[in-house]
Amino acid sequence: MSKLKETQLSTEKIYKGILLDVRRDKVSLPNGKTSTREWIKHPGAACMIPVLPDGKIALIKQYRYPVQAEMIELPAGKLDAGETPEVCARRELEEEIGYSAGKLTFVCNIHPAVGFASEKMWIYLAEDLTKTIENTDHDEFVELMPTFLEDALKMVWKGIITDVKTIIGILWAERLLNR
Repeated sequence: MSKLKETQLSTEKIYKGILLDVRRDKVSLPNGKTSTREWIKHPGAACMIPVLPDGKIALIKQYRYPVQAEMIELPAGKLDAGETPEVCARRELEEEIGYSAGKLTFVCNIHPAVGFASEKMWIYLAEDLTKTIENTDHDEFVELMPTFLEDALKMVWKGIITDVKTIIGILWAERLLNR
């Protein structure tokens, strides 16, 4: 057993929403004392690195209310109840950018916000894309930004792209596509 493990003594659901719920737990610390941990329970998500037929990466621009800014991101979305990460990736790819993937390859898992959220994200490389119909959610507005990988990398290193899943996805794309 880890000498760093914290053990839940009690839990309280503070808020239950559509996307997530907020918990407040009382925990036993490794030194025997107790503390409080507030955290967000998240269903998980899938993120795609879509390689368009012309070789560009399909980035999207989207306004993100929590940071009050337009963000440049890779397409992604949360898992629906009972949905596998691969099914989610295929669904979100079509919803957000209007493409289906002939080839979907698992790249890695990330935990975007370990200090306060349980979210686990599956990142996939999406290749052999075929145009379908964009079908965004009623409250989702995205702008497709086909971008050369080299330009996406420059945006990461210049601090223009600050979204963590996108940074990680672009760095993986560099490794996988520049074999």
